[in-house]
Amino acid sequence: MLKRLYEWTLEKAGHRHAERWLGGVSFVESSFFPIPPDIMLIPMCLAKPERAFRFAFVCTVTSVLGALLGYAIGYFLFETVGEAILDFYGLGEEFEDFAAAFNEQGWIIVLLAGFTPLPFKVITIAAGATAMPLYILIIAAVIARAARFFLVAALLWKFGEPMKRIIDRHFGLLTTVVGIVGVGGFIAVRYLF
Repeated sequence: MLKRLYEWTLEKAGHRHAERWLGGVSFVESSFFPIPPDIMLIPMCLAKPERAFRFAFVCTVTSVLGALLGYAIGYFLFETVGEAILDFYGLGEEFEDFAAAFNEQGWIIVLLAGFTPLPFKVITIAAGATAMPLYILIIAAVIARAARFFLVAALLWKFGEPMKRIIDRHFGLLTTVVGIVGVGGFIAVRYLF
């Protein structure tokens, strides 16, 4: 099933309404869809490098709007829809332990998940289920998602096809390292000042 969704998403990158599909995939990925928008963003940036930053902007805005849907699922529909989504990702049983940690360091978790390949939808649902202040979710999501999508767009705009091969091969590692460094910087600033 995931392979078919992946192929469907990749096919939409070449569609004449690809930018709309990109926005739609970015929106639903932040709340329930398992395939990240990068699957569309990368070939679209390679095909039209002059529009790479526009595509990153579309991803960022629609992803943050999708995060609000994820929040609403967690806040209003956790016992019905939210738990089913968490169970799909194998996180339903561990949610109570996760929720306790989330309440303490939620903004860091949102930043990390929004930037790395961690399932962002799990975090947006958790934010709603734990009643995280909405402004914290929005600010952290904007920072993390913009950093992620604009970084991919900038690298593809500047380096093109060779960068695509590197991103494809090491995407998880690259975003995780950059995410850890970014969060580490926030923590360092918090404890130093």
